[in-house]
Amino acid sequence: MLVMGIDEAGRGAVLGPLVLGAYACDDAALDAVRATGVTDSKLLSPARRKALVAPLEALGQGTLELIPAAAIDEGNVNDLELRAMARLIDLIGPGRVWIDAPVNPRGIPRFVRALRASLRCRPDLVVEPKADLTWTAVSAASVLAKVRRDAEIEALGPVGSGYPSDPTTCALLSDLLASGQPLPPWVRTRWGTLARLRQAALFPEGT
Repeated sequence: MLVMGIDEAGRGAVLGPLVLGAYACDDAALDAVRATGVTDSKLLSPARRKALVAPLEALGQGTLELIPAAAIDEGNVNDLELRAMARLIDLIGPGRVWIDAPVNPRGIPRFVRALRASLRCRPDLVVEPKADLTWTAVSAASVLAKVRRDAEIEALGPVGSGYPSDPTTCALLSDLLASGQPLPPWVRTRWGTLARLRQAALFPEGT
């Protein structure tokens, strides 16, 4: 049976795209995929993630979908991610899909119903928190998505990780706001990070 794992990279970022990764393989190949050492991409170094791409692609099929910052600004990230997942699943047509839950555990049943309603095919769906640690195919999808997300951010230059917690990213955004110029298209302008930085510029600490 053809099985698939789905995970994302960059959901909480303020810079760059949200990358959806899907990894499909025959269920008989899962032991070999696991033997590569694949796991949650956050537990692997950038070099190790890159080194895993070739062996993973030799054992299965990786597919990626990017949701750019402008689309996230204009839409709802939950809806955008759900539709992207549906496209990835319908493209491959697996018999079973494991997904790292993009919603609070209480919202999983509702998410599954909405995803099923968006699909043309009818696979078994398993949606769980931390599925990138539990299910090998999701781990593989996590790695592929993270490698692509890292490449997208690296191509922007010295911008840090692109996450609100990164001082380099916040310093860049502060400079961009201070310039008075339109923000680049890879900035998610609706994120609360921008509002906080604007507020800090208007009312610096100690004034």
